[in-house]
This record gives sequence, structure tokens and C-alpha cells, in this order.
Amino acid sequence: MESEKTVLDNVSEAAETITDAAVAEAEEVKEEAMDVLSETTDAEAEAEEVIEEIAEEADAEAEEAASAAAAVVTSRKTSSQGPRKKHKNLARGNAIAGFLFVLPFIIGFLLFLVYPLGMSVRMSLSKVSATSNGLSFSSVGFWEPGSNFYKIFREEKDFIEAFVNELKRMLLFVPGILVFSFFMATLLNQEFKGRAAVRAIYFLPVILASGVFLGLDANNPLISNVKEAMRAENSFSNITNTLEKILLTGETGNKFFQYVIDIVGQVYDIAMASGIQIIVFLSGLQTIPPSMYEAAKMEGCTGWESFWKITWPLIKAMVLVNIVYTLIDFFTRTDSTLMKLISDTLLIRFEYGKVAAMSWSYFVIIAAVLGVSALIFSRGVYYND
Repeated sequence: MESEKTVLDNVSEAAETITDAAVAEAEEVKEEAMDVLSETTDAEAEAEEVIEEIAEEADAEAEEAASAAAAVVTSRKTSSQGPRKKHKNLARGNAIAGFLFVLPFIIGFLLFLVYPLGMSVRMSLSKVSATSNGLSFSSVGFWEPGSNFYKIFREEKDFIEAFVNELKRMLLFVPGILVFSFFMATLLNQEFKGRAAVRAIYFLPVILASGVFLGLDANNPLISNVKEAMRAENSFSNITNTLEKILLTGETGNKFFQYVIDIVGQVYDIAMASGIQIIVFLSGLQTIPPSMYEAAKMEGCTGWESFWKITWPLIKAMVLVNIVYTLIDFFTRTDSTLMKLISDTLLIRFEYGKVAAMSWSYFVIIAAVLGVSALIFSRGVYYND
């Protein structure tokens, strides 16, 4: 019995021991669980704090980005308005400067040309006679019998004949001047020793063709005799006559060869009138980049192909300029038969009304010729910027 009691005691003690150990472990587990729970709560709180901080930082960055974008937009508006204002001010300054440069011409035109032009128009429509009190005007109309325009176009044929002769000379001289000046400009554009001296020599016709020297050339017996001797030598030499007979034999090409011979016979006058044209062509040739010719040469282009593909398209603008200048220079030469007719009508016959009608008719015809020429030759013109 005692042994059983001992066993029971031992068992109860062991049970109590086990129970105490289990309770202690349970309490430890509970404490660990509480610690984990508290750590989880702290982590959640920290996570919430971190989220709130990130949101605040994102809001701050968004506000900074918005303010920066607004500043950029404002600066762009300010910068865009600045160049516009500068451009407007620059354009206005250029306009004022241009007006100031043109102002002397406008003043001179209003003071010295408007009244003479109006008086010339009045003279062309009136019969003008000189009296002791000055000039008297009696209106005769524009195209009535006895009017100035009716006389020069219907009754008297001197004006029309002189103009037709000048037109024929123009068809001879203008192409010859353009071809000669372009040929000489091409030669002077090459690199050789003494190029500056040769260019100066070829510019001498510009000086010789100016007002005073042109009068000396026309009135000086020595220069006239030299010029006539040159023309006689060119016209009556055996070689020239033989070549002319050979070229003009047959029926084919007679007009063309005769045209060439006429140009050669007028080579002195053509050379005298080609100074400005040579300079214009030379300036145009010098604006063509040499690299274009080098590239064409590397591609295998010949000189003939380079001329038609590079030189001619880039020089056509200068051709148009020279055509306009040559026409104006030719029609306003003082040694032309038409200008001599107008001068004789004024200074010898004192027919002021007829002179005014001739002058205005000549002006209108020249303007028409220039307009037609510019319209024809301006097609296909390439302007090199």
C-alpha cells in the first residue's frame, strides 16, 4: 500500500511539475506573442508614418514641379516677346534709315522733276510758241489732226524711221555686247599674272564712254580718224574681203554670217560699250563657289558640261541685269540718230510741243521694250543666296 501511495505521490509531483513547466512555457509563448504583436503594431505605425512622409514628399515635389513649369512658361513667354519686340524695333529702325536715305531723292524729285514733267506733258498736248511774255500754250489734243502725236506718227515719218533704225542697231549691238562682255569676263576670271592690270585696262571703256570723254571721242578729229582707219582696215583688207566672200557664197547661212560680219565690223563700238557689263559678269562669276567645279570635275564632267550645268544657271540673273542696263544705255546714247533728231527739233527748229511728244513716245517705247525683254529673259532665272 505504501508503495502504491509513493507511486501516486511521485506521479502527482511529476504531473504538477509538468503542469508548472507547461504553464511557464505557455506564459513565455504568450509573452513572445505579445512582443510580436507589439512589434507588428510598431511596424504598422512605422509603415503608416513612412507612407505619410512619402506622400508629403510627393506633394512637395509635385508643387515644386508645378512652380518650375510655371516659371519656365513665364520665361518662355518673356523670351518670345523679347525677340519680337527687338525684331519690330530693328525693322522699324531699318525702315526709318531707308526712308532717310531715300529722302534726298524724294525732295529732289518733288522740287526739280515733278514740275518739268508736268510741263512736258502739257507741251506734248499743246502748240507751244514763244512770245515776248514767255511761252504760250494752245491745246491741240492727243490724236487730232494737227496735234503733236498725230504729226510724228502719221504726217512726218522721221521719228518712225529713226526709231526703226535704232531698233535694228539694237538687235545688232545688244547681243554683241553681251557675248563680248561675257567672253571677256570669263577670261578675266581666270588666274594669271597681271590680272589686276588687265582688268583695269578693260575698265577704261567705262571712263572713255562717260559724258566728257564721249564728247571728245565724237568731236576729236584725231580719235575719229583713228577709228575710221581701224574700220577701213577691217573692212577693206584682202583677208577680210576674201573671208567675207567665202562665207557669203551660197544660199545657206548668208544672214547669219552677214550678222557676224556686221558685229565684227562694229567691234570698236562694242568694246567701248562693254565695260560695265564685263564688271557685272565678273562679279557674278566670282560668286560661284569653286567647290562646285571641283565636285563636277570629280564626277567626270567636262568643261562644256560644267558651263551649262553650273555657270550658266548661276549667271542668268547677271544676264538679265546686263540686258536691262545695255538696253537703257543703248537707247539713251547721245550719238543715236533718234536722240539727234530730238535734239535738232528742240535746238534748231524750236518745236517744243513736238519735242515733248517725241520724248514721251520714246520713253513709252523704251519702257515697253524693257518690259518685254525682262519678261522673256526672267524665266528660269536662278538667284543664288
